[in-house]
Amino acid sequence: MRIGMGVLLFLLVNMNGWAQGKRMSREDYVEKYKNYAIREMNRAGIPASITLAQGSLESDNGNSTLARKANNHFGIKCHDWTGDRVFHDDDEKNECFRKYDSPYESFRDHSDFLRSTRRYQGLFTLSPMDYKGWARGLKKAGYATSRTYAEDLIRIIEDNNLHQYDLAMVEKGKKRKRRSEIEAEEKAKVEAQDEQRRRDSVEDANSDHFVVNIQKHPIYVRNRRDYVLIKPGDTYESLTKELNLLPWELAMFNEIDKAKPLIPGSSLYLQPKRMRAARGYDYHIVQQGETMFLIAQEYGIKLKALYAKNRMAVGEEPTVGTKLWLRKKKPE
Repeated sequence: MRIGMGVLLFLLVNMNGWAQGKRMSREDYVEKYKNYAIREMNRAGIPASITLAQGSLESDNGNSTLARKANNHFGIKCHDWTGDRVFHDDDEKNECFRKYDSPYESFRDHSDFLRSTRRYQGLFTLSPMDYKGWARGLKKAGYATSRTYAEDLIRIIEDNNLHQYDLAMVEKGKKRKRRSEIEAEEKAKVEAQDEQRRRDSVEDANSDHFVVNIQKHPIYVRNRRDYVLIKPGDTYESLTKELNLLPWELAMFNEIDKAKPLIPGSSLYLQPKRMRAARGYDYHIVQQGETMFLIAQEYGIKLKALYAKNRMAVGEEPTVGTKLWLRKKKPE
């Protein structure tokens, strides 16, 4: 069957329109650019989660005009830029923005821009795991005019589990550590920095009396679930009161017996755990001293789900070196 020229032209025009109309999702954006963010984290020290969240937010998941025509994923304006440029309406009409030859150049320049700009220098004293501190610091330093900029970044990170990529930080010249060891060290740094920020916030130049509500336990997020780290002296009752929970919730969420003592340094979830681990954590190799309960807590998985995925009887413990499946069921 022959197709007329008019029909062919109609099809070509509409196919082009359909192709242009296809938008990249946030999940697609993260998958496409996560390695750039990790590379820049190891080069420049900016958390990969922050880079991905900023890129996603500023570029509308790579769909913005700046991202498509200028490879500019972070909305960085010309300032002292000597390279190629484009003009685009933003806060004002016809503003000058940097233009890059590739998306990676945009990611690299974003890192260099933050490192070389004086008002962002304080961010680099924060831990790479402290994405909340970075988000608030970027807002305070004036990266964007939106009043909810910090909250928007934090929501994107937590909704998409982007903080898992922060664990890819590798210290050159040092022996690679287990994921849990890195996480424990970085969480301790974050806790110390949170405490320092609280002290810094207790200032009042105009009043003789003020009250500051300081929460004892910072709240962290793992596998899209909130948790705290247990401290010496904590009890179920004290934590329930501090965190405004119902009396039965901590025991139920963590699948534990309230008669057993809390172990300082271990995680305690404030929400029901999930049925599988976060993306990127497909399995775990059992180390000396690890139990099914501790592994379930480490990844934010329901203990019964962990047993089921590995075709084990409840109460059974794995031997050292066992490969435990965290997201899919163990093959028969």
